[in-house]
Amino acid sequence: MSKASIVTQERESSTPIHQSRAELRTMTGEWLPELWRSRELLYFLAWRDVKVRYKQAALGAAWAIIQPLFAMLIFTFFFGRLANMPSDGIPYSLFCFCALVPWTYFSGTLGQASNSLVSNTNLITKVYFPRVLLPAASTVSGLLDFAIGSAFLVVLMAYYGVRPGWTLVLWPLAVLNMLVVTLGASMFFAGLNVRYRDVKYVIPFLIQLGLFVTPVIYPASFVPARLRPLLALNPLSGIIEMFRASLFPQRHLDLQLVAISLVTTFLIFAIGAVYFRNSEKTFADII
Repeated sequence: MSKASIVTQERESSTPIHQSRAELRTMTGEWLPELWRSRELLYFLAWRDVKVRYKQAALGAAWAIIQPLFAMLIFTFFFGRLANMPSDGIPYSLFCFCALVPWTYFSGTLGQASNSLVSNTNLITKVYFPRVLLPAASTVSGLLDFAIGSAFLVVLMAYYGVRPGWTLVLWPLAVLNMLVVTLGASMFFAGLNVRYRDVKYVIPFLIQLGLFVTPVIYPASFVPARLRPLLALNPLSGIIEMFRASLFPQRHLDLQLVAISLVTTFLIFAIGAVYFRNSEKTFADII
């Protein structure tokens, strides 16, 4: 190999792109085995979050149904009846509740996970463990509420006489993407909340705003075609459309909307993971 080619390779390996790739590979190689070894702790923390959430709650896990159910009733009255919001031939109550189940999971989990590090200050400063387990535990514990809401959704579909078809295979894919985007956003805001405590005030505002920029109370087809690429930048748009398409076979799935949302989903996860990993070394000092 000539001296010129060696110099060229050295220059290429020193570029920021190559450095970022190397850093990401190093982070993944160190982080994933550590997380796998701590899987039992993840289960313990997730179960603790479930018990704390329903401790001394008179209705217990019924809140997993009550919250999206009452939201569905309000939206059905104001948007379905008064505003005549289209629902693509699907009963509006069912159309709305199908989107509220994943939306309630995302919004509730994000609110809890973003505060998971600050609320466990004593644990972080006294014991070492992978800090990502705290927002990850909130993500896992929220699946119980999601499962209960999904079970009620099945009852609601039976009431309206709606039967899913082969498109039901999209349901696990939609759930997987819901978990990925929730965990990515949770890691980012949990790490950011350690340094800037204003985050806990920003999260509720973003959740309220996100409800209206996500096709929960309206179909994606309601948005003008020229604005749908902007709607797709919200990863929950494609995820909710996948949930609806999996349950209602006659519903058209906008593949471009889903594709852009999936790319945004994994981009959010990558940003959240890198930011959290680079910040967690200072958590014990700042918190």
